[in-house]
Amino acid sequence: MASNSNARPSRYYGMRDTFVVVLQALAIALFVRVFFYQPFNIPSGSMKETLLVGDYLFVSKLSYGYSKFSFPFSPDLFSGRIFASEPERGDVAVFKLPRDNATDYIKRVVGLPGDEIEVRGGQLIINGTAVPKVRKGSFTTVDDEGLPVEIASFVETLPNGVSYTVLDAQENGPFDNVGPYKVPEGHYFMMGDNRDNSTDSRAQRAVGYVPFENFVGRAEIIFFSAAVDEPDALRWTSPWTWPFDIRWSRFFNLVR
Repeated sequence: MASNSNARPSRYYGMRDTFVVVLQALAIALFVRVFFYQPFNIPSGSMKETLLVGDYLFVSKLSYGYSKFSFPFSPDLFSGRIFASEPERGDVAVFKLPRDNATDYIKRVVGLPGDEIEVRGGQLIINGTAVPKVRKGSFTTVDDEGLPVEIASFVETLPNGVSYTVLDAQENGPFDNVGPYKVPEGHYFMMGDNRDNSTDSRAQRAVGYVPFENFVGRAEIIFFSAAVDEPDALRWTSPWTWPFDIRWSRFFNLVR
């Protein structure tokens, strides 16, 4: 009985096919990450209560088109943006910090090119008109010692009708009476929703006005969240507690 010496075991073909499928999946994932949606996590509380420490979200790179900062390592292939679409007032956006063009920041767009922005008594003023700010209630967080703290929360409504919650931790805080700032052409004025705990465009030396080129994308949806900023939260050494540390109610929440 003749035998085929060139025949290969079926297991070899199975492993080869699996390897090809994995490579294809990785290539698709990389393509999506580079050109469409990039995951980010929230490391600070500057956007509370909209975004919490431990939130993981997808940022749409399609929203504003592409600049060199849209791609890994920011390759200097071209200047400006291609397929550009300008940010809108109220967008929650990720951008590269202008001071180093490398650090990722996430804030809300409140000022457009040519706007005059100021803050008086903790109230945002755009082009001479005070932005409506209505008391909503309180937001509960924890201090450095793990004790609960109540922070006053307000609903702020921008001129284009976009509404969101802002926090006011202290009256007459360091950034409660600043400006006016005249936003240059091609730049945007960004602020965090946690107004007394956000380093943003009000701090001109630290952040300042953000060039359109520095925008990475618009925050779209939270896909995972864990209470990493609370005492004893997400204890990695005790997996049996993880279901209680995860904020299930924040999964798939749209970022507004």
